[in-house]
Amino acid sequence: MIGKRVHVVVDRPKGSVHPKHKSIVYEVNYGYVPSVIGGDGEEQDAYILGVDEPLDAFDGVVIAIIHRSDDNETKWIVAPENKQFSDEEIIEKTRFQEKYFHITLLRA
Repeated sequence: MIGKRVHVVVDRPKGSVHPKHKSIVYEVNYGYVPSVIGGDGEEQDAYILGVDEPLDAFDGVVIAIIHRSDDNETKWIVAPENKQFSDEEIIEKTRFQEKYFHITLLRA
């Protein structure tokens, strides 16, 4: 999937609070890719990097994948076309939620 264009429906815009864990505030836009089923049986989750305002939806490119070794989910990292982030930047921007898991960042 890395390098592919996807459409993300944002159900947790930047600045919103996690529906079950009130201490988690979304520092980036977060949503799902419709019609793509992830490891948890739900639609594939995605973080959107490179956009600073809250969104409802976004079309971008998958630049990396976060694999959780202690969970059945992966998280796609989606960014505007031709926008790149280092591994360290991706890990830092998603730390607000990923700090609770053992993760590996997958790149092309």
